[in-house]
Amino acid sequence: MTNGSRYSYIIWDWNGTLLDDAALCVEVMNSVLAARGLPLLTLARYGELLDFPIVNYYARLGFDFAAEPFEIPATQFIDEYYRRWSECSLAEGAVQALRAFSELRCAQSILSAAPQVILGRALQHYGIGDYFTTVSGLADHYARGKVENGRRLVAESGIDPRRILLIGDTLHDLEAAKAMGVECALVPGGHCGKPRLMASGGLVLPDLAAVVRFAASEDNEVRAASN
Repeated sequence: MTNGSRYSYIIWDWNGTLLDDAALCVEVMNSVLAARGLPLLTLARYGELLDFPIVNYYARLGFDFAAEPFEIPATQFIDEYYRRWSECSLAEGAVQALRAFSELRCAQSILSAAPQVILGRALQHYGIGDYFTTVSGLADHYARGKVENGRRLVAESGIDPRRILLIGDTLHDLEAAKAMGVECALVPGGHCGKPRLMASGGLVLPDLAAVVRFAASEDNEVRAASN
C-alpha cells in the first residue's frame, strides 16, 4: 500500500468513539427520567437500549409522547449534556490512534449526529482539530442520523469507498457505513453494548489500538482474530 495502510481515508464517529461520554449520558438521562418517575438507567441497560433515530431510544425508555412531545425531554437532556460535556475525557487510545493514522498518511474526518457547532468547540477544547480535513455534524440536537452526511463525505472525497474505513461504537455506525458503501470497525465500550455489536455480524475490535493494527495490516489475520 502506498500509504502503509489498506485505507486512504478514516471517518470517525465522535460520541463514544473518540469522546468517552457514555457515563455522562447515563447520568444526565437519569435526571430526566427521575423527573418523570420513569425507571433509571445503568450503563449496561443503556448499552442495550440505545437506538437511532434517537426518538426510538426515548420511546424504549418509556417517555409518553402523547403526554409531551419528544422535543421537551430531548431538549432537557441535551441542554444539560452540553453544559457538562467538557467533563469527559477522550477515549482511551484516541490521540494515539489519530496520530498513527496521520503517520500512515490517511485523511481523517468526523461524521457525527452531534450538532456541528458543538463539534467545533469540542475539537478546539481537546486540541485535536488539526487531525481532521472535514468535520460533519448535524444542524440541530435531535440526532436523527448521519447517513445523508456520510454519503456526501464519501462522494466529496473522490476516494474509492473500498479504501475508506468508518470507526464507530454503535449499530447505527454500522448501518451508516453500509449505506455509504464503506467498511466499518466497531469498538465496544461506548454507547452500544458489546453483545449487540458482536451479534451484528460486523467487524468488532477490542480497542482503538487494534483498529490501527487492522488498518495497517495487508492480510486478514487481525480480522479473523476479531470475530
